[in-house]
Amino acid sequence: MIWENIKLALKDMMASKMRTLLSLLGIVIGVASVIAILTLGQSATKSITQTIVEGGLEMVTIFPVRSEKAANEFTEDFGERLVANVSDIKTVLPVNSSTATIRIGQNSLSATVTGVLSSYAEILDYEVSEGAFFSLSDNMANRQVVVLGSDIAEELFPDGNAIGEYVSIFRNQAKSYQVVGVMQEKDASFNLQFNGSVFIPYNTYAQRYIKPTIVGSYVVRVADGADALAVSDAITEYLDATVGSDAYRVFSPASLADMAEQITGTFSSFLAAIAAISLLVGGIGIMNIMLVSVAERTREIGVRKAMGASPWTIMGQFITEAIVLTITGGIIGIGLGTLLSWLVADIVGWNLYISYTSFLFAAGFSTLVGVFFGWYPAMKASRLDPIEALNYE
Repeated sequence: MIWENIKLALKDMMASKMRTLLSLLGIVIGVASVIAILTLGQSATKSITQTIVEGGLEMVTIFPVRSEKAANEFTEDFGERLVANVSDIKTVLPVNSSTATIRIGQNSLSATVTGVLSSYAEILDYEVSEGAFFSLSDNMANRQVVVLGSDIAEELFPDGNAIGEYVSIFRNQAKSYQVVGVMQEKDASFNLQFNGSVFIPYNTYAQRYIKPTIVGSYVVRVADGADALAVSDAITEYLDATVGSDAYRVFSPASLADMAEQITGTFSSFLAAIAAISLLVGGIGIMNIMLVSVAERTREIGVRKAMGASPWTIMGQFITEAIVLTITGGIIGIGLGTLLSWLVADIVGWNLYISYTSFLFAAGFSTLVGVFFGWYPAMKASRLDPIEALNYE
């Protein structure tokens, strides 16, 4: 019986192609809009998150606020205390930085001078292009050695051969530093700059370059497999208890990724809800066309009832027709929405992540629209008096 009703529905749709097309239009547009919005929303979320991941989700950075209380807490041994009190921390790197002029011969430029430990490059997966990063002994001996970021090396040594040369770093006075390494290009990681920086040993920075009153920042590397958000929360809780919330700032790419995902997800759901309104408009169109169909086929209904068709049989026929209409529109809308999503993602340069959940949502909602808006016309058809229907002109 169901298959017969489906065949009758398809036959009636083919008999009135233009009317069918117009009645499907609202459903197609609604479903396509929902699919496109949810798919593009998911693609935007994934693309933004991927960008943040590349910046280092496993990093948490602590920025002390200059104050007497903070100066007593944020010392060189702060990292050891933090590791002892907060679990899932792999290492803590103190970092000091400032801007200075770098010169060799007639070539000079402004760069960020960063004082770091010898393990800095290894911990941050920062690869050497020439020479080597300075060693632990360089740091312990306060040697005046420097490692150049890729942009700095290219500006000062356009012909290469930087290793072994000496550059002058101007702060209050010029000091000569021997180049021991040149780093590969590396994209900036939020608060960490690489290509436009030069790196000197942490102790050299503090003893011979400029003695800071407080450590500039601490880069915390989260243990492999640990939840960076949970570690960030634990660090915040520990610092609130030791120095107070006004003595520091904590930055975590993981928290930024989580925030971006929540914002884009909420925004996409809101737009999808608006787009779903067009499905309701399409449903009204379906109900309208079904009422016209009932009026046109009144005599046919009367004949079927005179031959013994029950009201439920008549109702099933027209509800099936409404469902077939909406499902057909849903399938077309899914294809159109997917194509539109692919085109937009290709234009803006996102990786396309198909939202299969939206397919199920669109298909299910289309079916519900068919049942809901097809119910009244079907009920009206089932209640027709057979004698009046047979006499209908």
